[in-house]
Amino acid sequence: MKNLVTRFAKNESGATAIEYGLIAGLIAVVIITAVGLVGTDVSNTFQSIANSLNPTL
Repeated sequence: MKNLVTRFAKNESGATAIEYGLIAGLIAVVIITAVGLVGTDVSNTFQSIANSLNPTL
């Protein structure tokens, strides 16, 4: 049993998987935030163009 606990404590493959998961999660948050900000700016730009082309609305 002591040998099993020692091997478990020395095993770093789980830690590596968790680290990769955290990195992937952070990258996803950055991408979602960037797309949200750019999407809002693009939407506002197209709305401004639409209002300029048809000022009666």
